[in-house]
Amino acid sequence: MKKRLLNKRFLAIFLVAISVFSIIIFYESKTPVESSLKYEYYQGSKVLYWGTTGQDVKDVQWKLRNWKYYNGKVDGIYGADTYRAVRRFQSKNGLKVDGVVGLATARAMGLNFATASRGAAPATSTAGINRKDDVYLLARAIHGEARGEPYVGKVAVGAVILNRVRHPSFPNTVAGVIYQPLAFTAVADGQINLAPGKDSIKAARDALNGWDPTYGSIYYWNPATATSKWIWSRKVTLKIGKHWFGI
Repeated sequence: MKKRLLNKRFLAIFLVAISVFSIIIFYESKTPVESSLKYEYYQGSKVLYWGTTGQDVKDVQWKLRNWKYYNGKVDGIYGADTYRAVRRFQSKNGLKVDGVVGLATARAMGLNFATASRGAAPATSTAGINRKDDVYLLARAIHGEARGEPYVGKVAVGAVILNRVRHPSFPNTVAGVIYQPLAFTAVADGQINLAPGKDSIKAARDALNGWDPTYGSIYYWNPATATSKWIWSRKVTLKIGKHWFGI
């Protein structure tokens, strides 16, 4: 008799458990997949914001400081100065100006936070520059012109090309500047067609993201190999590696 009662109780508990599980599955199936994806993307894109602290904030501050958007302390505290610097960077690079280092802004800075890997960031652009199309071409020019130079020297060559894009005396596209007749040795001797290395690609991205180690220079040359007499009339502003930079 006791055995039968135990079996009946077990069966009743089992049936209740099955019913509860079925109800949960039913309601979960009614939840739109899109909502879950949107939530994950939202969480992934809101990486750093006012009040956030830590190493990721330091990485952002360091980048912005190198690119002259930020002049505060690299202290890992996302405060007012960092917020304003992020907004300036976003405005300059065609991003949504919200003061938040989300997915697109992090990738534009060349950063890869753990939470920023949940979605794909759209390509960003600035006037006269299309990031999606121009990164590889700029990297090829850097590789051909500055192969063997220190990393900052590679970024500097990319920055000069971009400074010319923005200058009224030069073509207003990256391709136009690079392929301007007699402008670059790498185009004349075919080195522009070599596959760029990882450093050259990274340098191209850093230059496109606003890092300009030359402070606005529109010319560079190697004094040991330069054949143009005219180039010596340019004002030298700084020297990086074997290259001199000027205006």
